Amino acid sequence: MRGFPPPPEKRPDLTNWDLAPFNRWSFMNIRKLFPTEEVKADQNNIQALPVALQDQNTVTFRNHKGDKKSIAEFLDDSYTDGFLVLHKGIIVAEQYFNDMQPDTPHLSQSVCKSFVGTLTGILHQQGLVDPDEPIVKYVPELKRCGYKDAKLSHALNMTSGVRFTEEYNTPGSDMTRIDIASGWRPVPEGETQLTIRDTILSLPKLKPHGEVFEYKSVETDVVAWALERATNRSLAELMSELIWKKIGAEHNAFFTVDRAGTALANGGFNATLQDYARFGLMMQNNGTVGESEVVPGTWVDQCASGDSSVFGPPYTDTCPGGAYSNFWWVNNIDEGDFMARGVFGQMVYVNRTAELTIVKLSTWPDYRIIDFTRDSLAAFGAIKNHLS
Repeated sequence: MRGFPPPPEKRPDLTNWDLAPFNRWSFMNIRKLFPTEEVKADQNNIQALPVALQDQNTVTFRNHKGDKKSIAEFLDDSYTDGFLVLHKGIIVAEQYFNDMQPDTPHLSQSVCKSFVGTLTGILHQQGLVDPDEPIVKYVPELKRCGYKDAKLSHALNMTSGVRFTEEYNTPGSDMTRIDIASGWRPVPEGETQLTIRDTILSLPKLKPHGEVFEYKSVETDVVAWALERATNRSLAELMSELIWKKIGAEHNAFFTVDRAGTALANGGFNATLQDYARFGLMMQNNGTVGESEVVPGTWVDQCASGDSSVFGPPYTDTCPGGAYSNFWWVNNIDEGDFMARGVFGQMVYVNRTAELTIVKLSTWPDYRIIDFTRDSLAAFGAIKNHLS
């Protein structure tokens, strides 16, 4: 995107904006592509992050091939845009690449889901939602689709039996239909553009709820709908008041929205590197910032545990001892480290025992690269061992 204007072949459009090489620019320029809704920070309550930089780049680990790699090589090989390590609440590493700056908002993709899961815990404590209640209690329209007999917890843990084909950029898949509805993909010729929630109402039930974990992005949009109905407030307003201002975020964040003004809860959130780290630090500190509770510690405990009996292949290929709980990935139940994770390489990793939070923002050349995920977790483990 160099030039005034850039040449046509260099400009991203709705068919390619999230694919290489265009995503290296677009993930940090989302507002130039899509309509958005602000998530406001509180400039009178910015949580300072102390800095005591250490050299993490020379730390080494064994990658998925068994080769010895340094952190510097790993960051370069895995298309990193921003990388930050917080140890005991202190920034010990902070690096920017690919023209990203400290005030640059970066698309989080499915890291966004973990924010929605955390909001649910806050509203549950307030008595406004109950994971054990049917979702239709909050959104009666869902009686028309496969969620008519699902509990909120089924969506929170992605164990509903509703059909959702999580196939990215594949014509006709449910994921592509959601992308079209959210404005992220062009409307096929001759079709009418639906909204995100129109699309939800078209999804049928295929099997019993609660039997097995199956990753379905739309579950986050379903939960967000319930949260908005229970509070009569938009997802962006809830995020601002209940999380963003409470964690002491420095910059405003934002969601992309569809033509009905509905935030894309499954992946449309954008924020700066340090503000993602502030969110991770709050979870690391059992849901608190200073002396103030943001989310109940019992809810954080749930996010770091989960039911491994419903968690199987292909998800165990990356986290063999893991689980999925409240829209958080559990890396290893025994260790209790957990993470928010998104396609193209977005991660907020939290290890409470090691007092460690790591944020990596990336623009991989493909949606999923399992070896990059494995290498990320191996690199994070090496940093943890080095700091301890």
